[in-house]
Amino acid sequence: MHRARWRPVRAEAPLPLLSTCLLPACLLAAALLAGPVSAQPAGEGLSPTLANIKATHAVRIGYRESSPPFSFLDHSNRPIGYSLELCDAIVDEIAAEVDDANLKVDYVKVTSDDRIAAVVDKKIDLECGSTTANSERGKQVAFSPLMFVAGTKLMVPKASGVNQVADLKGKTVVVTKGTTNEQAMHSVDARQQLGLNIVTAPDHEQSYQMLVDGKADAFATDDILLYGLIARHKSQDKFRVTGDYLSYDPYGIMYRKGEPQMKDVVERAFRKLASNRDIVPLYNKWFVARLPTGEKLNVALSPQLEEAFKALDDSAGGAN
Repeated sequence: MHRARWRPVRAEAPLPLLSTCLLPACLLAAALLAGPVSAQPAGEGLSPTLANIKATHAVRIGYRESSPPFSFLDHSNRPIGYSLELCDAIVDEIAAEVDDANLKVDYVKVTSDDRIAAVVDKKIDLECGSTTANSERGKQVAFSPLMFVAGTKLMVPKASGVNQVADLKGKTVVVTKGTTNEQAMHSVDARQQLGLNIVTAPDHEQSYQMLVDGKADAFATDDILLYGLIARHKSQDKFRVTGDYLSYDPYGIMYRKGEPQMKDVVERAFRKLASNRDIVPLYNKWFVARLPTGEKLNVALSPQLEEAFKALDDSAGGAN
């Protein structure tokens, strides 16, 4: 199928702060998402999102500029990443559902602070970044089956004496605005009475730069994003990731809530990837092999995610 691949659009809207999610509950939610679904005849009784896509011949995908390897810009400033390839599979399934083999993809830049509002306000159809699926956010938006599991950790200078969050007592921690990590740090600060100075930056790149500039003693976000930023900036000799997990964050592709037909389409796309044995090689492409921009994360598939992928497998001999 031929689709136009580069039409940047900007979306800006405020986002309420949201809470973190515990891993067991989120894995249970992912398992529930993996229940049986059935295709609906293309073009008949389309849900609002699918009807608009059919009318405009375009799918609007929200992307992040600095969330490697999920969603980031290549050397030509084009959005690439694991989440975007998963969204490509969803777009293929949408195309079949609306009977339009020539759908365009309009890329819309979003941030951690405006991404949920962009979905709710119909500025994008799919958010393909590094977004935690939890019950609080589930009141506003819907999520795909589980695509990754991360957790809040700390990035600190290599020479720093910080090894655990307690070592940051009275110090400055930068977090990216609108993330579950922001909530995690406020929670641990209150619980352990650390007197942290918690400051925010608009996106992960700016948060990283605050640490580089010495304006913060630590940068708190999901561990995989920290490793991705260190690899991207080739700063292994300058920074390290440390501490216990301060939250557990299961990721999903975000779309509008209350559209069962769209839910079926998203879940069918994931099931096809799992049943065709494509999803693990796709994971390895972005987390184990060298990235198109030259970095290599070498993060093996976790047992939790492997089980979640197996639960999606509808093929003979699959988990179901």
